[in-house]
Amino acid sequence: MLETLQVNIPSWSDLGYWRPELTLLSTFLVALIGDLIVRGRRPWVPFTLALAGMLLALGFAVADLGEPAHTVMGSLIIVDGIASFFRILFLVAGLATVLFSWTSEEIMGVKREAKGEYYALLTLLTGGMCVMAEARDILMLFLSMELVGLTSYVLAGYMRTSLRSTEAAVKYVIFAAVSSGIMLYGLSLFYGLTGETTFVGIREALFANPPHPYALLVVVVLVLVGMGYKIAAVPFHHWAPDVYEGAPTPVTAIFSVGPKAAGFALMIRFFYTTLVAGPEAAGTSNLLRLVDWPLLIALLSAVTMTYGNLVALRQTNVKRMLAYSSIAHVGYILMGFLLLTSDGLQAILFYLLVYMLMNLGAFLFVVAINNHLRSEELTDYAGLGFRAPWLATMMFVFLISLTGLPPTAGFIGKFFLFKAVLAQEWYWLAILAGLNSVISLFYYMRVTKAMFFTEPAESDGAAAPLAIKPLEYVVLAALCIPTIGLGIWWGPVRDFADQAIARFNVGI
Repeated sequence: MLETLQVNIPSWSDLGYWRPELTLLSTFLVALIGDLIVRGRRPWVPFTLALAGMLLALGFAVADLGEPAHTVMGSLIIVDGIASFFRILFLVAGLATVLFSWTSEEIMGVKREAKGEYYALLTLLTGGMCVMAEARDILMLFLSMELVGLTSYVLAGYMRTSLRSTEAAVKYVIFAAVSSGIMLYGLSLFYGLTGETTFVGIREALFANPPHPYALLVVVVLVLVGMGYKIAAVPFHHWAPDVYEGAPTPVTAIFSVGPKAAGFALMIRFFYTTLVAGPEAAGTSNLLRLVDWPLLIALLSAVTMTYGNLVALRQTNVKRMLAYSSIAHVGYILMGFLLLTSDGLQAILFYLLVYMLMNLGAFLFVVAINNHLRSEELTDYAGLGFRAPWLATMMFVFLISLTGLPPTAGFIGKFFLFKAVLAQEWYWLAILAGLNSVISLFYYMRVTKAMFFTEPAESDGAAAPLAIKPLEYVVLAALCIPTIGLGIWWGPVRDFADQAIARFNVGI
């Protein structure tokens, strides 16, 4: 059976390249067993184990930077520059979420009465996202997506006594089942056209015998449906606002950056390998012309960013507003996919890392405030600039970075995306993206106005200072400082992205 699937039994040397993922899987099992041993009464046990496991995995991921590309389990998984880049991104997001979850009363309860399997699930989710970035076979592509999906459903419905959380989990499952079925059908057609399951094999078969343009277009669209659902691109976004609003806010925070970035990692790995032979060959690929890829992605990008921003204008719930905002940012990132070039890939990687910092920070601010206000309504944010000035100031930084204003990392990220689009002479798309950024400024600044320029309601304790936990300050500051710093000195991250691209291997 293994020989039929072209899978080699991994040797110890193979597993050495997979240390972060093995660490996360082991941490999941140990944290789960640890929580069972203490019978859920000491949640600090799985919390400490999850934190230690993620730190160890991050250490392995950093140590493996610069290593040559290496396959694991035959043709199923590859660890190269792109995989290393996304490992770092996922582990940083996972660490921030673990730390902030400890302070969240939604997760832990007022008296820490909630069980601690939550932290074990977070490590499993993080490991699954890493595997998504490494998959190079349609079998592993689907299995890794389902691993992330199944874990996400449980986390979305983790607040078992909340009808809103239960509704979020049910909607997540239903939409995921439909989109996964459509994508699986598209992947089966890819296999039918080529007789191959590996991305490299599919590319070689398509280049050797180009299929009918309409057949290839249908197959690509079907696969894009599944991946579009994972990144919440319009019109596959319907699950996102309700799931983001209903899930516990720390879970929403990692949903907004983790699985979404994993979806983009899959898109990079799949389309940069199957439709072109890497980013340098993108401009000459006949397959791109067969499916009119640039127009398809340009329309998807334009509709996604416009819809997300326009609907966000109407939101009065901050959590839901950030959900629609995250949909709009998917539209911006899709601009980098126009011609599958190295400049576009650099812009995508840089923006994804920047987006992780600023969007995660914005959602974690909502977590900290929700512990005190028990509300996510914009009207209840009145006067927060005086009740929690440092926290509100950091939220302001995240908001102007999400808008794309200097001197923040969001401005540099959008600059690289606009540069990649203009280099391909898609002027109308760049103009539309600029107009959408102006629209986003309005609803982001509504939050700033409420915090700094609106008087709080006249009621007992409405203007009293908030007792923010030190850990919340530390985590938000760790996200806020690079959000500003990368707007001034972005060279190291750009070089990091360039090194990942240089080590992006599509040929083995």
